[in-house]
Amino acid sequence: MTRRAPAWIGVLASFCAGSACAQDLTGDWQGTVTPVTRSFRLILHVEKINGEWKANFANIDQGTDRGLTEPANSVTVNGSDFRFTLDGGRSYNGKVAADGNSIAGTLNIGRALPLEFSRATPATAWAHASSHSVRFVAADQDVKLEVLDWGGPAGGNVRTLVMLTGNGNTAHVFDAFVPQLTGRYHVYGITRRGFGASSAPASGYGADRLGDDVLAVIDALKIAKPVLVGHSIAGEEMSSIGSRHPESVAGLIYLDAGYAYALYDTTRGDTWIDSLELRRKLEQLRCCDGEQNPQAVRELLQTLLPQFEQTLRNQLKMPGAPSTAGAVSGSTGAAHAILEGEQKYTKIPVPVLAIYAAPHKQAQQANSTPEARAAQAAVDEVIVGAQITAFGRGVPTARVVRIPDADHYVFQSNEADVLREMNAFIAGLK
Repeated sequence: MTRRAPAWIGVLASFCAGSACAQDLTGDWQGTVTPVTRSFRLILHVEKINGEWKANFANIDQGTDRGLTEPANSVTVNGSDFRFTLDGGRSYNGKVAADGNSIAGTLNIGRALPLEFSRATPATAWAHASSHSVRFVAADQDVKLEVLDWGGPAGGNVRTLVMLTGNGNTAHVFDAFVPQLTGRYHVYGITRRGFGASSAPASGYGADRLGDDVLAVIDALKIAKPVLVGHSIAGEEMSSIGSRHPESVAGLIYLDAGYAYALYDTTRGDTWIDSLELRRKLEQLRCCDGEQNPQAVRELLQTLLPQFEQTLRNQLKMPGAPSTAGAVSGSTGAAHAILEGEQKYTKIPVPVLAIYAAPHKQAQQANSTPEARAAQAAVDEVIVGAQITAFGRGVPTARVVRIPDADHYVFQSNEADVLREMNAFIAGLK
């Protein structure tokens, strides 16, 4: 499951309050900072929302997801003086030039680094790593999603792929991978709500709602039965669509995404998902102005509490297995809301390819000694292996593939393997 930390720098800015300055600062700004020996290109997008100036900031040279942004905690503008603060004591102090085309200042990240932003123009804007167009599609009331179109062949016999990201990523994470696909397929990518340039509403992060967002984009773009390709937590959106609307897709490809949030194992349970279901049912006891809810009580006594007890007992049989709840405790905002919105899916009646990194490369490198690496790999094999078995049992028609020593971002660490399996699977679809 992807739980990416935010980029190491970001900004949410407010400009030109009252008569502080007359320049129109909307649009994109870009600058370069050199914290050690390597330089990083930074992009600041400024816009006015509900009468307030705001901006999002991206470090396009750190990591593989150019769309990642981070907001600031506070912003102050006093005449031409501009300041914002960030988590971890980071801050920026600068001055807006009289012509409104540059902001010169200092970035403080434990030490002072000079950083000047200049207004990006069509001629000077830094190009993306891959060629694509960007549009925004309404998926819900007041929710617009960033949709990338990498292109590809057209025609009635051409398959369309829709790429879905892990938790915390944007569609730009596929920029380097998708060009290997556009020779055969037309490829789109969706940045889910709460991330990147997509809308970030306060609610709507349950698995089925996120699945409905994907369906809304497919409908708006008039895509007939695409193949959904999802990484990590996108498995829940694909399973939501595949189980509720199998007629809408030609197939599903899970890129290290077939875990409990995508296919719930009724024989083992899942501590995190079972606890969510139990909590939701307990909250029903508080309804109706304090009146009893007999149906909720019966379901708790007859089903949910015994089931949760058995899930906990199964957890004790897996020594060394990490706690799911502990793994998500550091998540905040939309990322945590998505984890809180996980649901149970037990049937996926569409063609499926499930690719697993098993065992994960990072698990084997977690410790330095061969014995420790072997022990960690064994734990990873127990956890992932059990889920692979469960997926094969729950979706008996699925093609399940293991790629040993692969990274969770398996489409990056083992690109050739993933492409081979994807092409073979898609070629076999009706």
